[in-house]
Amino acid sequence: MAATGEFKRDVNYIDTRITADGSDGYPVEPGRYRLVVARACPWANRAIIVRRLLGLESVLSMGICGPTHDERSWTFDLDPGGRDPVLGIERIQEAYFKRDPHYPRGITVPAIVDIPTGAVVTNDYKQITLDLSTEWTAYHRDGAPDLYPEKLRGEIDEVAELVYRDVNNGVYRCGFASSQRAYEDAYATLFARLDWLSERLSGQRYLVGDTITEADVRLFTTLARFDAVYHGHFKCNRQKLAEQPVLWAYARDLFQTPGFGDTTDFVHIKSHYYEVHRTINPTGIVPVGPDLSGWLTPHGREDLGGRPYGDGTPPGPPPQGEAVPDGHGV
Repeated sequence: MAATGEFKRDVNYIDTRITADGSDGYPVEPGRYRLVVARACPWANRAIIVRRLLGLESVLSMGICGPTHDERSWTFDLDPGGRDPVLGIERIQEAYFKRDPHYPRGITVPAIVDIPTGAVVTNDYKQITLDLSTEWTAYHRDGAPDLYPEKLRGEIDEVAELVYRDVNNGVYRCGFASSQRAYEDAYATLFARLDWLSERLSGQRYLVGDTITEADVRLFTTLARFDAVYHGHFKCNRQKLAEQPVLWAYARDLFQTPGFGDTTDFVHIKSHYYEVHRTINPTGIVPVGPDLSGWLTPHGREDLGGRPYGDGTPPGPPPQGEAVPDGHGV
């Protein structure tokens, strides 16, 4: 936290990469790594979506932490005995300490763990999804979309950085601001960028090009949490998402696209934010609303054209054990 009351995110992550050529010492190998996520976390939700769209489930297993955690780390409290069945650990913190016994930074998800050693390879969430798209291509499913097409990478990176700075992180800058000035500055920046995105998306179905790309994945996970959490809990309350016609239609379009809505767990999302952030919500009471039925209403975005998966096809249903539990979605 800055002296001005502005929230400052620690962006120093473990930036080791898993690559096709193994240049960082970790080559792409089926079955060697485990992606550890929490459905509540928007950064982890990105990795869940990309892994599913690309069809990497059979080569990159996934461990799912529960929605709440203490100051030490996320825990595997959803698994029998409270231990991840593959890694055999209770907390993802243990895998970080395998990498560095004195690991000094936040214990975050998503993280990819090297199963043979039990050590975290990387928690660099921005690079993780890009590498799933570009380094794991030998194991993509037939019909996998190109989420990071080479000819559009410059524009995708530019849009994604604006989205990160002002929206993905912008909601946190509102929610965790500790001065009125810092909050109001973050609020103005957030809604100015949402207005910019609304204008951009008023005439095109997706953020970059005519197919879903990495940029859409990055924006979606924040929009999916907006009315359930950020509008009230983080005081991002100029309008609800449902009161912003273009962004609401865009978000519903993605939500109804296989790989997006079927990875979104609203129960975990609300539980995490309202129960963990006790400085903002001291009672830990989780609100009952909002009404989620609107996510399944017609959006009309097909009229703008576009091909969700490009020349590819939708992913199949989630593997057994990875589906969002009944009653946790819409």
